[in-house]
Amino acid sequence: MADNKAKAAAEKGKGFLKEFKEFALKGNVMDMAVGVLIGGAFSGIVTALTSDFINPLIASIGGAEIAGMIKLPWVNYEGLEAEEAAALSLNYGNFITTVINFLIMALIIFLLMKSINKLMSLGKKKKEEEEAAAPPPEPSKEEVLLTEIRDLLAAQNKKE
Repeated sequence: MADNKAKAAAEKGKGFLKEFKEFALKGNVMDMAVGVLIGGAFSGIVTALTSDFINPLIASIGGAEIAGMIKLPWVNYEGLEAEEAAALSLNYGNFITTVINFLIMALIIFLLMKSINKLMSLGKKKKEEEEAAAPPPEPSKEEVLLTEIRDLLAAQNKKE
């Protein structure tokens, strides 16, 4: 009795592992995993671009207040170092940087997906053209014979 339960549990576990393996090795899941890894690596590049190039440009145009913080009126900032003051303030400059990062990443992903879809549609179109250009295969001898028999039977039924 205990052996049967153990065998059933083992078979159920094997079925689960087999199902998971089929899921994990599907092309879409692997493509998605590669996309997540590349996106994670690329986000560092976008963050560096915004913090090192875009934010200084914004600060030079609108002044340091745009890339800065709002000091809360109920907090006493006297004697605090810059890091402590930043921790007790509303740092909207960081929020703006994050929004810019998101917009850049969304634009790049949009352009990437648009180009991939275009390439995929070109490949499908080429394949469809090749299939349309190929002449249909000639029927086999059996098909020709069966067609002749069908036509003869139809002709006979019309005479009667």
